[in-house]
Amino acid sequence: MTIRVLIADDQALVRSGLAALLDLEPDIEVVAEVSTGAQAISVIPSTRPHVCLMDVQMPDLNGIEATQSITCDHPGVAVIMVTTFGRTGYLKDALAAGARGFIVKDTPASQLAETIRAVHRGIRVVDPELAASSLAEGSNPLTDREQDALRCALTGDTVAGIAARLHVSAGSARNLLSQGIQKTGAANRVQAARIASERGWIPPL
Repeated sequence: MTIRVLIADDQALVRSGLAALLDLEPDIEVVAEVSTGAQAISVIPSTRPHVCLMDVQMPDLNGIEATQSITCDHPGVAVIMVTTFGRTGYLKDALAAGARGFIVKDTPASQLAETIRAVHRGIRVVDPELAASSLAEGSNPLTDREQDALRCALTGDTVAGIAARLHVSAGSARNLLSQGIQKTGAANRVQAARIASERGWIPPL
């Protein structure tokens, strides 16, 4: 049986490149290419994919949020996260959202095709290096509010700006940032935000 594949990635070159490679496989057909998570959700009823290749960072609705929606409303669609960002936090969030695979974009084409076939058969496939790193790092130590504060810091917001965006006092914002700095082992809030982002402990922008 031909495996029908939907590709969701906001980079046109990546989408077309993946589609061209997969169209060389005799048992795989790319049925749609979209640039946002919301578009991926919207085309599923008309394109009826078996597998969705989903980027993490996209406008409108990020890949993890889109995956959660797809696995809830279309459980027959197997989602594989295909991302440049090989971060353990993203891996955990993706699996929690229901993704059946998680691989990085420099995965060889033949391996990507095999991953599609495997998840279509019901097998979960995760990049082995990421899986090992995830076990070594443990769970995300940041609370939801600390994640929010560091995500604001990642965009360069001041303490006053962070307080305003989170609807808290400046003192509360400083406390959240201080806790984030301590948990990441960073020297300041900007470094803490970068560390948390690299580890996938804060949601994608």
